[in-house]
Amino acid sequence: MTGISLALASALLYGVADVWGGLLSRRADFRAVALLGQAGGLVCAVVAALFVPATGLHAADLGWGAASGVGTGLAMVFLYRGIAQGNLSVVVPVSAVGGVALPVVAGVVFLGDRPSATAWAGIAVVLPALWLVSRSRSDEHGRVRAAILNGLVASCGIGIQYLALAQAGDEAGLWPVAAGRVAAVLAIAPMTWPVERRLPSGAIWFWSALNGGLAAAALVFYLLATREQLVVIAVVLSSLYPVVPVLLGVTALRERLSAAQSAGLAGAAAAVVLLALAP
Repeated sequence: MTGISLALASALLYGVADVWGGLLSRRADFRAVALLGQAGGLVCAVVAALFVPATGLHAADLGWGAASGVGTGLAMVFLYRGIAQGNLSVVVPVSAVGGVALPVVAGVVFLGDRPSATAWAGIAVVLPALWLVSRSRSDEHGRVRAAILNGLVASCGIGIQYLALAQAGDEAGLWPVAAGRVAAVLAIAPMTWPVERRLPSGAIWFWSALNGGLAAAALVFYLLATREQLVVIAVVLSSLYPVVPVLLGVTALRERLSAAQSAGLAGAAAAVVLLALAP
């Protein structure tokens, strides 16, 4: 149950960070928001790593962390780009669906993960549940194709992020997460050139960096979850973050759920129960 709780905490933090970063991207250049977020995440990750023992840190662990960070950089740029264009309800769930599929397939085919029948049932429920959550009562059709494209590119980055980070050794502490933030900054930085025309000032700069710290914390919880659970289960539960924007809309903005969204939330809840009960 510890692994389940950690993965769900990761999903919660990621969901909040995606909404927050997306809203910031509507007020400033999405590349700058992504860059500042990863820089803020780097500071938080280094501080956290200093308090977690690393008894066997190796170059390979940092390499896997760096590979994960490249995926993060790619994912955040395209995710924020899609949200900045006003397609949050499409981009976020599409990114999650692809982000689930790649690590699950790789985990089973290449890493030898063998989920139980109950776990497979939970995994099978997640993909349609995430898609149903994305459906609104009055879907936009004008920019859906661009939103799906941004979401698919982001999903590849998210899949790489999850899969690579899970390969870091247990004795490496949280330093792979910190290495990933360095790689993410380096991956995003060329996209912001010239920097002086991209970076915002004042409050947006601060909130972008703080939001990156939230996303880094989500990765820390995910990494810890992979040390308690099969990678495929940790990935699936961590990828439930699209539920957060919908729940925020219902509770904070008093939006009404469509029938499809209600079914999707029910499916997500069922998936969590199945995965939690899996042997």
